[in-house]
Formats: sequence, structure tokens, C-alpha cells
Amino acid sequence: MKNKIVSLSKNEDFKSILSGKKISNKYLTIFFKKLSDKNNNRLNISFVAKKKIGNAVTRNRIKRRLRNIMNEAVKSINVNLNYCYLLIARISVSKEPYETIKNATLEDFKKIK
Repeated sequence: MKNKIVSLSKNEDFKSILSGKKISNKYLTIFFKKLSDKNNNRLNISFVAKKKIGNAVTRNRIKRRLRNIMNEAVKSINVNLNYCYLLIARISVSKEPYETIKNATLEDFKKIK
């Protein structure tokens, strides 16, 4: 079963997720929280790369890599669809290989129950 990834759009959603739980590692911070008006058939997730990481090309590359990691995570592990997620990238994401970031991210998503 393929789950569609949907991005968050409302400013209120972002603010409420930031007040929820978080898990951090060397490459990114994952905020997650249950939202009442969420569709449980879809994975609500957004990716954020701050301006201090680099120019627009670098930030978009980071977000593409994170989106690809999440597509693989939905297929390989059981991601909890009851939560909405916000992934905030750190500077070290741009310098590390894809597999290292993927393994660290998958380990963090396994911790979320």
C-alpha cells in the first residue's frame, strides 16, 4: 500500500507541531504531534532547511534528499500515520553521504510510537 506524502500548509499547524514532541540527531530534528483535523490515510510531513545552511540550490537538494528518505521509510518501516511530522535540517546534512543520513533518520522514526 502506497501512502501519499502531503505537506503541511497552515501556519497554525506548524506552530502546534513545534509545541509537540521532538527527536534530534546530528543531521536533523524531527518534531511530531497528533493533529485533530488530520487525514490518517496520508503522511503529513514538511521539510525545512534554514537559510543559514546555504543558497537555494543547496536547500532544495537537502529537501529532495529528505523527501526521498521518507518515501523509502514509508515502504521499509512502519511510520505512524497518526502524527504530523516536521523535519528541520541541520548544516551537517549537506556534507554527509546519503546513506548515513538515511540510516540515522530511519533509526529515529523507529523510536516514534
